Amino acid sequence: MNLALKNAKSANEQIALLKSRGLEVDPPLAKQWLANVSYYRLSGYWYPARAFDKSTGRRLDRFAPGFAFQNATDLYEADRKLRTLLHDGVERVEIALRTQVTDHLCNRHPSDPTFYLTSEAFRDEFDHLTWIHRIYGRLRRSSSHSEPVKHYKKNYSGNYPLWVAAEVMDFSDISILYTGLEYDDQLAIAKNLGFSLDTGELSQNQRKKLPKGHPLANWIHQLTIIRNTCAHHGRLWNKSFKPVSINGLRGNGNLCVIERSQSERVFDAIVVMSHILRKVSPGTSWPDKVLSLINKGFLPNPLVEPSSLGISETWDRKTI
Repeated sequence: MNLALKNAKSANEQIALLKSRGLEVDPPLAKQWLANVSYYRLSGYWYPARAFDKSTGRRLDRFAPGFAFQNATDLYEADRKLRTLLHDGVERVEIALRTQVTDHLCNRHPSDPTFYLTSEAFRDEFDHLTWIHRIYGRLRRSSSHSEPVKHYKKNYSGNYPLWVAAEVMDFSDISILYTGLEYDDQLAIAKNLGFSLDTGELSQNQRKKLPKGHPLANWIHQLTIIRNTCAHHGRLWNKSFKPVSINGLRGNGNLCVIERSQSERVFDAIVVMSHILRKVSPGTSWPDKVLSLINKGFLPNPLVEPSSLGISETWDRKTI
């Protein structure tokens, strides 16, 4: 289907359009937001207010009664705060994982700090060549401004121990590295991050696949997607991610509040992050801050269905 592109509209025309479709609009408020955030960006936040046609399963252009422009801006603000909190949390998870992976592997190879340059330390199916080219590309780009990299380039002929190379890796690099480790290495690192594995909770097929990778690897990958969404200011509250299984991990901390076997929404990732942060930073206030935002910024908003965040009907609104 090839649709004709729509013509651009002024802020006044956009406000008139929203009003004609049934949205309650305060013009001064709307002009301020439309001038600084944009109609298109905000449209993702008032989308749930559009009337739903059950016969076609599609949203209509007109709005259902009782919704206001400010409901969308309030939701936008809550989502912005959520991105800020999750970006902060993911940063701490990333550094903790980087440290655990580096320490574990360096202790496994105490006499060879550049062991990671060869593929022997990784599972057979790991694309080591692509990964190491990626890391050395980062090292080359860092050699002009990173003091540790400059030091090792000058004094050690450009031979970088893992603990130096790890400092230029981003979260995706670490995630790929963890995925490429042998299962026993993954298991040990997961335990250090607070995850024990209950194999009795796994299906026969999942137990059969277990040597191919610890379930935590998929959760870490999902957190890299969340990190990128936050960094690029994407809408987060109702984003759907690639489903990740919680089976085998539900007995850890508060992960029991994740009721579905396959998780694809942000709430479940928040629960996993909270568990990791409580392990690596005892006494952290991060979970309480996110909990407060969910209860005060999201759930009271008429645009928000709890399920859009991934919250189950039985959640007690206190446990993450």
